[in-house]
Amino acid sequence: MRARLLLGGVASLYHHRGRRNENWDAMKSFFDAVGLLLADLASSLLFIVLLSLTGNAALSVCLAIALGLAQIGIQFIRRKPIDIMEWLSLFLVIAAGIATLLTDDPRFVLFKPSIIYAIVGVVMLKPGWMNRYLPAIARSVAPDVATYVGFVWAGLMFVSGALNAFLGIEFDLHTWAVVMPAFGIVSKAVLMVAGFAAIRLTVSRRVRAMPEAERDALLISTGVRAQ
Repeated sequence: MRARLLLGGVASLYHHRGRRNENWDAMKSFFDAVGLLLADLASSLLFIVLLSLTGNAALSVCLAIALGLAQIGIQFIRRKPIDIMEWLSLFLVIAAGIATLLTDDPRFVLFKPSIIYAIVGVVMLKPGWMNRYLPAIARSVAPDVATYVGFVWAGLMFVSGALNAFLGIEFDLHTWAVVMPAFGIVSKAVLMVAGFAAIRLTVSRRVRAMPEAERDALLISTGVRAQ
């Protein structure tokens, strides 16, 4: 669910501007997606903050694992389905925590987001994964652009994973804690706006270039214009 919501929350921003309710739903989905991404990183961030404050790796690992278990527990209490990505997130924080305790190397916890990013990136390599979240007119007029935008999203996931691993290896925890959250939020916001603009401008240009009869039929068939 988390991976699907992450993908769907970002892509659902491409609803038609003239429909106020759809725009509100799109914005809500985007913020939900950001929240889910932060939830995936929460245990790693908690670990870093605690380790920075206390210097106690064992305590930091145990509390980070406790947070991961609490996230799953809340899903059970709310009777919400738990997706494989949520189980994977919990498994990774436990495995990384145990590795940290055995080796006394906190960088193991920092590699968890890289694995999450890589998995989401592979999912986004599927051509046309964004189409199901687009309005009908965008699916009809600019599916090729949506495919390209989807590939760019996949690239961003791989870049984010590589940057996360690089920071974990080459820099200290404080640098990681500053750079990764800022890069994650800013890069996704920029790509969201750029992707939205690319699809919308392409749709507008191609629709204007159509013969009038074909354009009217398209607008009616996609629900943009009432018959």
